[in-house]
Amino acid sequence: VQLVESGGGLVQAGGSLRLACLASGFTVDYAIGWFRQAPGKEREGVSCISVRDDFTYYADSVKGRFTISSDATKSTVYLQMNNLKPEDTGVYFCAAHRGTTRFSASNGLGPWEYEYWGQGTQVTVSS
Repeated sequence: VQLVESGGGLVQAGGSLRLACLASGFTVDYAIGWFRQAPGKEREGVSCISVRDDFTYYADSVKGRFTISSDATKSTVYLQMNNLKPEDTGVYFCAAHRGTTRFSASNGLGPWEYEYWGQGTQVTVSS
């Protein structure tokens, strides 16, 4: 079981990035969450997708700007981030949970729900 993030970088405010999370060792019944952590702040849930039932959820701070999607043939989950803001800056992690997060109290945005974590990728948005 392994998660590898890619796609981070430096972008100006208003720009876009697409993050990818390659999930190795999972069957179709799993969920991927994207989290971010800024210096001095707690890790927060950004978005999640349950691959089997296609349940998705977004934090209010990114609704309308971020889109999560999955490509089961590539075992990859993407996070398309548009209209980026300086407050989106942080290390972005993907995490995996066996099963769906549809019925969880946090709608899949609670870090405690995930058993496996990637190493993170830095996203920096300049003003």
